[in-house]
Amino acid sequence: MSAIRSGTWTNWAGNQKSTPLRINEPAGESDLADIVARASQAGQTVKAVGAGHSFTSTATTTGHLITMGRLNKMLDVDRQAGTVTVQAGMYISDLNEQLAELGLAMPNLGDIAYQTISGAISTSTHGTGRNLPGLAAQVSGMRLVTGDGNILEINEKENSDLLKFAAVGVGALGLISQVTLKVVPAFRLKAVEGAQKLDALIENLDQLVESNDHFEFFWIPHTKWALTKTNNRTTEPLQTLSKIKHWYAKTFLENYAFGAACTLGRLRPQMIPRLATALPSTGQTTTVNDSYRIFSSKRIVKFVEMEYAIPREFCGEALKRVRQVIETKKYNISFPVEVRFTAKDDLALSTATVRPTAYIAVHMFKGMDHTAYFNDVANIMSDYQGRPHWGKMHSLTHHELSQLYPQWNDFLAVRHKLDPQRTFANSYTKQVFGD
Repeated sequence: MSAIRSGTWTNWAGNQKSTPLRINEPAGESDLADIVARASQAGQTVKAVGAGHSFTSTATTTGHLITMGRLNKMLDVDRQAGTVTVQAGMYISDLNEQLAELGLAMPNLGDIAYQTISGAISTSTHGTGRNLPGLAAQVSGMRLVTGDGNILEINEKENSDLLKFAAVGVGALGLISQVTLKVVPAFRLKAVEGAQKLDALIENLDQLVESNDHFEFFWIPHTKWALTKTNNRTTEPLQTLSKIKHWYAKTFLENYAFGAACTLGRLRPQMIPRLATALPSTGQTTTVNDSYRIFSSKRIVKFVEMEYAIPREFCGEALKRVRQVIETKKYNISFPVEVRFTAKDDLALSTATVRPTAYIAVHMFKGMDHTAYFNDVANIMSDYQGRPHWGKMHSLTHHELSQLYPQWNDFLAVRHKLDPQRTFANSYTKQVFGD
């Protein structure tokens, strides 16, 4: 039985709020389908929300809001096929733990585990890895509640032609009730974190990406330094920090101390360049641990974020231009600029469709004005046919987006077929799809 309540929903960052007609928490797939069917018959809209980690209005609605917290179970494990089937509201953090108990793992993950699996794939969440695409490319099947409340099976045997559209559906095709994911035997990663000068890093970028399973870096604005992280598969024994050192490095330094510096920077922006120089530029940390423990980290400090996907070959050039605009405009930026890489895929609305991709993400501490900074970075990315992350802040409309995706019109045709009445429409779908 679906639980029903009223109230206001707010996302994790606090920059999106919604006061829906009612908030529904279905107990299962049949409840989910019934809510959609009733809403559709009444001419009302429906949106689903997971952990609320999107910075855009993907989940806001004045109609029915569905929270997926009770749809959080693993349903099936097929070792022969190398797949697991889970309910759409399962948190990635819980999935990771249950997979580990089974001796299995996701081949790639983003750096935040506190998302639902359906929210992560729907927005093209990606992680980093030279030969690995994003999370949605790990989807081999799903069950989708369509605009009339019917349940559509999509997998490699049934409606297989729809999989490349539904895997990254941006919440516009229907509500995912179940997802089948490709998994691999559990593995360990050796993580090496250190610092390099940004100019040298850019010069050697191709070599750094190609010589590591997973490579990412964080350039510290107002400095010449970037913090690098390489993750490579290993059979070496566990090598972890003590509980005290781990708390100090990952909780205190990366969250509480960083949060305090950001708070001071918000009060006195002119101090931010000086505060930036306090971030480490020497030393190296090596750890060996289970893959999912290496991939993901805590995020306590609240921020807003914009991220663009561009062809990998333009990464260095684009980053130099971001640095130049920060220096020229004298922006006071307390958050690092994050850079990651993935392989291409063939999913219609994946931000990495048909091209190896570099992701450049910029952040702003909660409560600080991001408008000018984000706009300038977005203008740079547009010169490289940049595709904005579906769950992160951007102002692009269907006019611009339609030029960035080769299968755009095909996706719109599928949307019209599965949701002709626009039961799943909201302000965001109108912005990015045009109706």
